[in-house]
Amino acid sequence: MTHQAEETDRSTSRVPAEGPTSGLPRSDEPQPAPSASAAAREPVPAPVVPTDEPELGTDSAAVPPGAPTAVPDATAALPESNPPLAPRPLKSRRLLRAALRWTAAVVVFAAVGAGTAYGIAGMERTDVPGLGTVSDGRWVYPTLTKPPLPKGRPGPLAEGNKSGTHYADLRRLVLPAPQQATADPALRGTDGWLPTKDFLTEYAEKRDREELAQRFTQYGLRHIAARGWTTPDGTHTRVYLLQFDTAAVVDELIGQIAPYGGPGYQLRGAAESVSDDGFPAKAQIEDVTRVVYTESKPYGTEQTRQAYLAAGDVLALVVQDRKGSAHAVPFQQTVTLQSQLLA
Repeated sequence: MTHQAEETDRSTSRVPAEGPTSGLPRSDEPQPAPSASAAAREPVPAPVVPTDEPELGTDSAAVPPGAPTAVPDATAALPESNPPLAPRPLKSRRLLRAALRWTAAVVVFAAVGAGTAYGIAGMERTDVPGLGTVSDGRWVYPTLTKPPLPKGRPGPLAEGNKSGTHYADLRRLVLPAPQQATADPALRGTDGWLPTKDFLTEYAEKRDREELAQRFTQYGLRHIAARGWTTPDGTHTRVYLLQFDTAAVVDELIGQIAPYGGPGYQLRGAAESVSDDGFPAKAQIEDVTRVVYTESKPYGTEQTRQAYLAAGDVLALVVQDRKGSAHAVPFQQTVTLQSQLLA
């Protein structure tokens, strides 16, 4: 009996070798059937059919394709009296094994791909091979937070705030300087408030300064908060926030100071300023009026960019100038961030 069982084992183990490239079985070789007498005397193990889904709590991606999997001995669980079961055709079993190997490979590659994508997303652009582009010129600003409102007071653009009043401290609504910038001490003012005469020095003509001073008095200018800085590339930035009594006053005033075609009052060194149509429309902040100007060529030894903003009861002026040319990207960034703080 032992000799016959060994012959049966040898006969059933003759499985055709898989092809070197396709991974599929060869179907043209004969499939010897097991001895009938041996099959009648000994129980045949039930075929183990692998499943496509791993058990809960296991990581299918951790098992490499084609790795052997330990399974329990099925013969120990079968009673001696069970009738013999016909073995699954070899071709079907080998097709299942090949399909499982491909499934495991897909899972592994998907896991590796997801990890790679996460790693790239978490890296700086200049750290990724092939994407090491230079900066587009944006500055690094600190995290922006709006100052708290007094208890029970609405925001400047809230529906219930008919006058558009900014109840928060105006000095804390001025955009902070970016990293590596040097602060301009001339704009610190007294206790954070800048005198009107210091603001008016931005304008070139004496007649314009006098006229604006009169307008500010007429429209009830309350106070001015300001900040200035110079970045390592030589760009000089000034930000001014002028607060009036109501939003209606600001809406009327910006139409006089900042008409569309060109500024109503020219700044120092920017006599040829015109409307800047290159400012991206998608950077527009809702409920904030924005009028932008730039110097057209030729503009001399330096270029000036300027923007007027109207948000509620606040009229803002953002100015940037630089020898050679004033870069568009940091200017647009500065104007947009200041608009967000006022909205």
